[in-house]
Amino acid sequence: MRRSLTVSFLAFLLAAWASGWSVAGEAESVEAAILRAGNADDDAKRLTILKQLLEREDLPEDLRAQLAPLVKTIDQYVHSRNITTFGRSKGFEHKIPEASPLYPLVCFYRARTHIWYMLESGGIQQYPKRRREYIDRSTKLLKVAQKAFPENPVIGMYLGTPIPPTKHYGAVEGSPAWATRQREGLERLADIIEWWVDHRQHSDGSYGGGLEDDCEMWRWWAPVLIGFQSPKIEAAQRKLSERILRDMPKSFSTRMSDVEHSAEPSADSITPMMHLAPDDPAWKRHALNLASLMRDLWTGRNERGFLMFKSTYFCSKAVDPKPQRACDSVYHVRAIQPALLYWLRTGDKQVGSLVADWMKTWVDAAARAERGKPAGILPSAIHWPDGKVGGTGLNWWEPKNYGTRLYDWPSAMSQMTHALLQTYHMTGERAYLQPLLSMARIRRKVAAMAFKDLPGPGTEAWCGMNMDGFLMPTLAKYRFLTGDKQFDDLLTHRASAYVRYRLKGDRAGLEAALESTAAALRVNWPGYTSEVRWTDRVVRFPGGWLKHCGHKVASPDTALLYSSATGDPGGVGYFPMNAVRWLTPPRDIAALVVENSTTHLTAQLFHFGSEPRKLGAEVYLLKPGRYQLEVTREGKTVLGEAIEVRGPRTRVELVLPPRVVCTLRVHRP
Repeated sequence: MRRSLTVSFLAFLLAAWASGWSVAGEAESVEAAILRAGNADDDAKRLTILKQLLEREDLPEDLRAQLAPLVKTIDQYVHSRNITTFGRSKGFEHKIPEASPLYPLVCFYRARTHIWYMLESGGIQQYPKRRREYIDRSTKLLKVAQKAFPENPVIGMYLGTPIPPTKHYGAVEGSPAWATRQREGLERLADIIEWWVDHRQHSDGSYGGGLEDDCEMWRWWAPVLIGFQSPKIEAAQRKLSERILRDMPKSFSTRMSDVEHSAEPSADSITPMMHLAPDDPAWKRHALNLASLMRDLWTGRNERGFLMFKSTYFCSKAVDPKPQRACDSVYHVRAIQPALLYWLRTGDKQVGSLVADWMKTWVDAAARAERGKPAGILPSAIHWPDGKVGGTGLNWWEPKNYGTRLYDWPSAMSQMTHALLQTYHMTGERAYLQPLLSMARIRRKVAAMAFKDLPGPGTEAWCGMNMDGFLMPTLAKYRFLTGDKQFDDLLTHRASAYVRYRLKGDRAGLEAALESTAAALRVNWPGYTSEVRWTDRVVRFPGGWLKHCGHKVASPDTALLYSSATGDPGGVGYFPMNAVRWLTPPRDIAALVVENSTTHLTAQLFHFGSEPRKLGAEVYLLKPGRYQLEVTREGKTVLGEAIEVRGPRTRVELVLPPRVVCTLRVHRP
């Protein structure tokens, strides 16, 4: 009994100290207030404590002079509409002596601005030596802060001590491992997205990271935004997209820049809406505006008679005619990304004819051996108006049409290989497959070769050794679209966990990968939310910081969640091959596409709730015709009906019983 009273009294004292109350009539010391501020788990709480401290009459004047500007800066850090305000490693350069009790606080904030700038900057990430300088500098500052504030969980998080979860998504009786782990990943991802919507989205739809970065957030939202149907998350995406398009009367940037940058705002604002609402008149108009700009302004017939873009630099008003910039490139697919998806979802013949005409230019360029480029290899650029591969640079693989190596081979080659594959899918013409197939054969040929020295740049062997990053994702889509197994040896070598599951039935590998993603999202909540200073780096904390610091941690694989739930073996951005979208919220449910092609779909579903669940599903990719839809549980049919597929999208309705694995099959009768 005495021990219980002692513990209760200690708890009372701790609570009183944490709240800033006086105990036994004795006021909290200045040092204790700073300690309480430094140990706070939240910047807003810390700011409140420091503001209260600043108002105290017993605060020494030297500390007051140090604290006043620091409080002002922290206030900006907490309340600035632009969360990148301190993203350039600046803002906490206060001249506070190391002997001051406030110095560890400054170290804490300086370290965080250094870390997030490092995560954002490609110029740092690409150079290990420079990255190491940032890591060492930030770690040194964090250790100073941790010594002074050992109870601060955020400091510990940065130094490798994970912050445990406050919410738990456990298994229920009957849930298979894949379902339990996927469901946790989906729900935790949805939690993060909803935090951003609730705490960071402004009334105009932006998130404070700058529209050029805010617009990219949908890419990691895809598992829940595109895989399922959440009214709240969809509304947030629509709000942001509408804000971005407000500044683009012709649905494309009015600022002259290279295509990678001028196309980004429109591509990343219209494309997600093409997934969500391709029939909406407003979004349809935006997609068709891009097709019109391509046809009427950006392209022309080259001297070989093929349709191509005239320049790497253009906007909605003009095209830059400078010879050095007069290149079509694989990056130009981004300019019409939303129109490509509109074509895929609606079958629009005019858009399809325009794209197919352009793709012929690239089929022709790939087939040619020219300027040292091997036959069968897609170039990264084609020069206007002569139609020669490359640009004005000396080498075919270095077009020299931009100040960096962004457009050097292979550049954004996966955009072009996916566009070619989609064109084959929509037209049925095998000519569009030739660049993909020829490069796959070259890759296999080079894989069997032994080299004493590395092949020279631009050679067939050099190309073959540097194409896995773009070739394998497109080959995976080709494999599941057509059923052609001739490149399975290449795919198996570099396959994702989901593709290995589909090719080899490796369910254990899939379950392990899903657990890895769930584990990554399970901890360090602030690293995905309040700590983030760049909206295009929300899910980069584990891989971009902790791993580089030497900690063995999992990184979230949002692409895996998207693939397993929808059946798309690759990315959502270009030629998305999601076989299905589940028209139900991404909560208390797991879905695994087991098999799909243009003639059938098989998926397993598990509903974690305790009551039957009604949901819809939108099925894609199936060829027109009559199909049989069946839902079975434990080998017994609970739903069977005939459906008619008339176009690229077909809706069906289902009812899932609770807490039992169900199998959905859609197949030809």
